[in-house]
Amino acid sequence: MLYKIPILKKIKKYVIILIIGDKMKKVFNKVDKPLLILIFISLIFGLLMVGSASSLKAYMKLSDSYYYFKRQLIFILLGLFLSFFIIKKPIKRWKPLIYLGVIGVIGALLYVLLKGDVIKGITGWIYIGSIGIQPSEFAKTILILFLAVTFENLMKKREISNTMKVAPFIFSLICMALIYKQPDFGTMMILAGITGVIFLIVPFDRKTKLIMSLFTLISVLVLVLAMVFTGKGLSDNQKSRFDFKNPCSRYREKTGYQVCNGYIAINSGGLFGSGYGNSKQKYLYLPEAHTDFIFAIIIEEMGLLVGVAIILIYFIIVWRIVLIGKRSYNLQGMIICYGVASYICLHVIINLGGAFGLMPLTGVPLPFYSYGGSFMINLLVCLAFVQRVAVENKIFEQKHLVR
Repeated sequence: MLYKIPILKKIKKYVIILIIGDKMKKVFNKVDKPLLILIFISLIFGLLMVGSASSLKAYMKLSDSYYYFKRQLIFILLGLFLSFFIIKKPIKRWKPLIYLGVIGVIGALLYVLLKGDVIKGITGWIYIGSIGIQPSEFAKTILILFLAVTFENLMKKREISNTMKVAPFIFSLICMALIYKQPDFGTMMILAGITGVIFLIVPFDRKTKLIMSLFTLISVLVLVLAMVFTGKGLSDNQKSRFDFKNPCSRYREKTGYQVCNGYIAINSGGLFGSGYGNSKQKYLYLPEAHTDFIFAIIIEEMGLLVGVAIILIYFIIVWRIVLIGKRSYNLQGMIICYGVASYICLHVIINLGGAFGLMPLTGVPLPFYSYGGSFMINLLVCLAFVQRVAVENKIFEQKHLVR
């Protein structure tokens, strides 16, 4: 057989590579370039800041100053690797995996309640060797994708009742209930926020939307107030976080200690910072310097101007995502984009709100900057689906123009 000749095998291999490369070039020419550039800028700068903020802790704990830096780099590369395949394939081809992910997320959330590892008062982790997996992070991604593909299918039907439109949100309620039992207050509120945004996008009649909105709002308020005033569903560590005002007057207490040292870091940085790697607060004053309080370290080392620039970049990223959603030719694309935009917004607001002492600390990571594998991978997967929406928008526009 000719195809078994070594030289022909090599030619065949290079031809396949060239074909795949050409196809991928056409696909990536259609992605949102400004969004892509801002994502890579944020990833690179975030990685550098994780390296700086974690260096002392990594050296003292593991005798390797670059331990967290290297692990974060692996998480980013893994997320980008998955993103490559997501952008390449149409969203409809991912439907079977998305529905399988729904079962997997519910199963994983049930498993952590029974046998999960407890970290900072939350039973939300599964450890495989030294690798920790947080199923609640995957719940956010799967929720957005599940609601997107499900409502796209439902809207293709001629007649659809409001009951059928409400039914997909049961998955969101199941996730929130299971996460409430961990208890992970921050993640539960983010899921509620994402669900609320997507609910507003789905075309219900006005009466149903008003009734459901009021019911959801009242339910969430009652749940939050019950948790705050009764303490049920919260660990002792979490209860103490609701006393977040005037943290420096409670310097010797855990929550006051962290936020007050965050203030010191921000104040020390001034406009231009002390220089990369020169933070003093990372010398074990801030226990979570590379996770919850990395923004304080960024301002201390790089200055307030860089901190403002980061917030501005977040605004532009969210704006680009919303713009892609507005241009989407179907409900599926809109739900993905608006869901991911709300996902990023809520993470930024809750993380910075906790760091600045404006709301309780919840352990919610800061997008692109906080150390963490589960969150970083899911963030990049979500952004890859947004880029796939941008690609499909341009393909649709080109076909429409040809006709």
